[in-house]
Amino acid sequence: MIDGNLGVSLTFVVYILLMLGIGYVAYRRTSNLSDYILGGRSLGPLPSALSAGASDMSGWLLLGLPGYAYAAGYEAIWIAVGLLAGTWLNWLFVAKRLRIYSYAAGDSLTLPSFFENRFHDTSRVLRVVSAFFILLFFLFYTSSGLVAGGKLFETVFGLNYQTAVVVGTLAVVSYTFFGGFLAVAWTDVIQGLLMFAALLLVPIIAINADGGWGATQAAMELKNPEFLDALTSSDGSAMSLIAILSLLGWGLGYFGQPHILARFKAIRSEDDIPAARRIAVIWTGLALLGALLVGFAAIGYFDTPLDDGERAFMLLVDALFHPIIAGILLAAILAAIMSTADSQLLVSSSALAEDFYKALFRREASQGELVWVGRFAVMGIATIACILAFNPDSKVLELVSYAWAGFGAAFGPALILSLYWKRMTRAGAIAGIVVGGVTVVVWGNLSGGILDLYEIIPGFIFATIAIIGVSLATEEPDEKIQESFDRAMGS
Repeated sequence: MIDGNLGVSLTFVVYILLMLGIGYVAYRRTSNLSDYILGGRSLGPLPSALSAGASDMSGWLLLGLPGYAYAAGYEAIWIAVGLLAGTWLNWLFVAKRLRIYSYAAGDSLTLPSFFENRFHDTSRVLRVVSAFFILLFFLFYTSSGLVAGGKLFETVFGLNYQTAVVVGTLAVVSYTFFGGFLAVAWTDVIQGLLMFAALLLVPIIAINADGGWGATQAAMELKNPEFLDALTSSDGSAMSLIAILSLLGWGLGYFGQPHILARFKAIRSEDDIPAARRIAVIWTGLALLGALLVGFAAIGYFDTPLDDGERAFMLLVDALFHPIIAGILLAAILAAIMSTADSQLLVSSSALAEDFYKALFRREASQGELVWVGRFAVMGIATIACILAFNPDSKVLELVSYAWAGFGAAFGPALILSLYWKRMTRAGAIAGIVVGGVTVVVWGNLSGGILDLYEIIPGFIFATIAIIGVSLATEEPDEKIQESFDRAMGS
């Protein structure tokens, strides 16, 4: 339990009330499904960039990544390099084309509806398959955020872990239920700035309190000299090529994350994308650097080894700051959790409302009906994710890595090729999504030798091969589909 509990509690209450207030304002501006899912495609470059970054990073940025840096030292730098490269490449190669084509393809609101409209699939198979994998992997991804929330509320308030998970779930569901995408995007701006400030301030104060960067490095070397070598694991063995590729491979995940891709579709104009890209890359780079430094600072600051390295940020804040300031900084963890979990819940509910309910059962459903179906889907999905998060031994980074790989492999190759290759067919898209998703599920449960490679890499490769092979083996898309591709891409 954090010292100065009353001050921290008051800060948290004020923060949550602020988020609920934003949710209420967004509720008043949400009149149809487009507003609820994409905010009417009205985001400027700053909210688009910060919302994409905040929804991307989640609680693992302040818990999982510092915990990994605390346990592994400089080895953790490889993940940060992969993620920063992935952020930049995603904004560079996917954002503009997806913004243009998702609107041209029947104003597609969700990723499954985009695939369906892109390939003129009247069978609904492509849409349903896509929505299935979104729901599958988001249950694990959302539960990772709720695990982070459980650890936060358990540490801050001394709550029973399961009770803490429920409290965190209610905090996220409350404003997502009513406000939809606008509430999520606007709160993401505040949450992104708060996360950014906390990740710069905490490691700077902690390192200075320990005697400066030189003293921190000396303490790291004293505890384990291997911490200071990015090419050596903490156990003293040389980093293998498989290990390095696995860490860099995190960057591949960006191309298939539905909650991040939604920001590209929601941006006001493709002309805003270059400015948004610069903001997003700078924010991501500094945030990742701050998260690594939190882990390194914890190695030097704490003499007694931590039982759970993922609590490093919280414990540094408790040790170094006045309770009121600590409450604000710890709210950054809540911000990270909420900014991602709300986006994941929204995309999942969109898949249920738009891609299952409307597509299969109620094609004539009104906009108001679909908005309420989406809202109740938020509650249902959050309940299941909450149950999955009840295991107190769950690791945030492990849950995130599995879901991240699933999305990256299932949707990344399919989306990139659908935006750049007009010869791609409906059958190729289905094959790629299924092969990518199944590879992650199977590979992630195997180990030994090449099987230790992070499952996103084989999943991405096999999905790409499946898309190209099946597309070339099947009949070319008809002229109508190819002409619509050319019109959308300005060819």
